[in-house]
Amino acid sequence: MSLLLKALAGAAVVVVIALVSRTRSYYLAGLVPLFPTFGLVAHYIVGTERSVSDLRATILFGLWGVIPYCAYLGALYFLAGRMKLGWALASALVAWGAAAALLLFAWRRS
Repeated sequence: MSLLLKALAGAAVVVVIALVSRTRSYYLAGLVPLFPTFGLVAHYIVGTERSVSDLRATILFGLWGVIPYCAYLGALYFLAGRMKLGWALASALVAWGAAAALLLFAWRRS
């Protein structure tokens, strides 16, 4: 049942993004995914199943996790006018993956 609720929350976010993208305020579609829907779920689960120290480490890692997202957005912004959308999105995902890998490497070494 818990997994079904999480899937429904994700589907609701997708529907909201689709609806917002059709309005005059289409740019808000870039803000909707940043609502901490999944952050709430992750922090609740870690907070109820692990120690406060583990929760705080999860929160700190989430703060650093903004870096790969910024790499994705920066790459997509740069590439959107230079190549077809599908290739730009794929390339931006590669940038996200590279930044995420660097983050994981740095986090594990600290």
